[in-house]
Amino acid sequence: MKKVTVVGAGNVGATAAQRIAEKELADVVLIDIVDGVPQGKALDLNEAAPIEKHDAFLIGTNVYEETKDSEIVIITAGIPRKPGMSRDDLISTNAGIMKSVTEQ
Repeated sequence: MKKVTVVGAGNVGATAAQRIAEKELADVVLIDIVDGVPQGKALDLNEAAPIEKHDAFLIGTNVYEETKDSEIVIITAGIPRKPGMSRDDLISTNAGIMKSVTEQ
């Protein structure tokens, strides 16, 4: 099966991973900088596989080496806008996150 990486294990990333797995488009690597988050979400999604009736496998990791040989990389990583935060500050912060991710 093909391999897709989803960078960012928040709500958007986990939902993207779930949909990819449900449609059996590829096995999924879910990666995030927060230790335990992608692992937990991947475990939850794998345990739902029999109910969702798919054979796709999901792995959660904090290590970019696990993404090797991915055919597609989807980047959902970023921070949400916080109270009092300007849009300029948000774009600046998220641009830094994107730069960091793409350098991996």
